[in-house]
Amino acid sequence: MAKATKKQALGRGLSALLQESSNINSASDKNADKVVGSIIEIELSSIDMNPFQPRTYFDEESLRELASSIKELGVIQPITVRKLEGNKFQLVSGERRFRASKLIGSTTIPAYIRLANDQEMLEMALVENIQRKNLDPIEVALSYQRLIDEIKLTQEDLSIRVGKKRSTVTNYLRLLKLDPILQTGMRDGFISMGHGRAMINVDNTEDQLAIYEKILREKLSVRQTEDLVKNLKSGAIAKPKKKITPAYIKDSLKDIGDYFGNKIDISVGANGKGKISIPFNSEEDFNRIKNLLK
Repeated sequence: MAKATKKQALGRGLSALLQESSNINSASDKNADKVVGSIIEIELSSIDMNPFQPRTYFDEESLRELASSIKELGVIQPITVRKLEGNKFQLVSGERRFRASKLIGSTTIPAYIRLANDQEMLEMALVENIQRKNLDPIEVALSYQRLIDEIKLTQEDLSIRVGKKRSTVTNYLRLLKLDPILQTGMRDGFISMGHGRAMINVDNTEDQLAIYEKILREKLSVRQTEDLVKNLKSGAIAKPKKKITPAYIKDSLKDIGDYFGNKIDISVGANGKGKISIPFNSEEDFNRIKNLLK
């Protein structure tokens, strides 16, 4: 208990120092060494949101659970902020803790103070975002790409920044070459990163989508998907031939469709035999079509 009281007192002392030294904007300013790098209790109202925050969705139920925990135990891990002009700050990391503290009506929050320019802020926000455990593969890939594009990092530099092997970084970035439908499938959890990696070497978009549909329809494993792609690349799987509709059918499609009031489908085999499919939307529509056939 004595240690906790001492820590709180120290926090108040540093807060007072910060109020007196509102012009701390660089490491060379007076008292900067006493404030920057310290954990200080800061007014929530003096903290601005991070404009570089790559995360846009926060689960409400998860926030309420965190708020309940903070109400009972306090903020165990301080947020990180950067010092702005005067007594203003900008959030670097810890937005969930910041939001949860507001939910329970807290007016202050423990914060780790640092100085950073806009580029450093973006880099810190992106790297901190990547460290989250519940990111989907595409979110990770997009954050990696932003670090490369906006911070001008090489893949080698990036691997060092995020603590991952360069091959791991490359594998994530390659996912962005997939068709957007496949990327959405990964984000929504319909397929895994392993499925996505298996399809990266399939150049044709139509082939990618066909494999994707087969994965969903037949619940293929990653290994089965890899075998499917391997067979496709080797030519073991024949690509379906495009349907060729005879001219005499093309000329009649519209007339028949207009007659039944629905878009019809006609398929013809190589032997000249075929079938006509007439869709209906309800029992009433079915009876209407039936009467037309009388």
